[in-house]
Amino acid sequence: MLDLALRPKKDNLLAPVVERVAPHLHPAALTGLALAASIGAAVAVPTPALAVALWWASRLFDGLDGPVARFRKQASDFGGYLDMVGDTIGYAVIPLGVAFHVDQRSTWVAVAVMLALFSINTISWTYLSAIAEKRGDGVANSDEVTTITMPPALIEGTETIAAYTLFLALPSLATWLFGLFAVGVAINVVQRLVWAGGNL
Repeated sequence: MLDLALRPKKDNLLAPVVERVAPHLHPAALTGLALAASIGAAVAVPTPALAVALWWASRLFDGLDGPVARFRKQASDFGGYLDMVGDTIGYAVIPLGVAFHVDQRSTWVAVAVMLALFSINTISWTYLSAIAEKRGDGVANSDEVTTITMPPALIEGTETIAAYTLFLALPSLATWLFGLFAVGVAINVVQRLVWAGGNL
């Protein structure tokens, strides 16, 4: 919901960091650091402050890899693909790490439902993105600097960062938090189905 509005502000905020980091780190290294920090956050769930710090570090690295690639003139479809795969792994392992730590049946059920909806949501937007690119309505005709266009919805990257911060900071509330997030993701799917029904 907020990504398109916040992305330029994020890029402006990180511009000085990009200039310092770009000569020393390949974009793929930043993508790898983002993934490693996400996995670290999943392992660090018993220590919420550390887990949250690692999660935010992963999002910082993730926020830098694209701008660094563009700064170095090394932006590529493969880099965008690696970024998306790394993000998706992080989005899976963190709630699983929280559920493993809490280890209650209700939490496992909630995380299973949430990740199932996450999977449906992923195909709902990536397939629409593929169709948009096929029709010439993708990033070439928008202000987006991502590899492919990302159709807007209620839950996007910004909201996911906030939700995962809560998962890690408040694992005792994970069952309820997973449930609430699953509802939001389900709304995403409905939004895109409605849009597709009217536009495809």
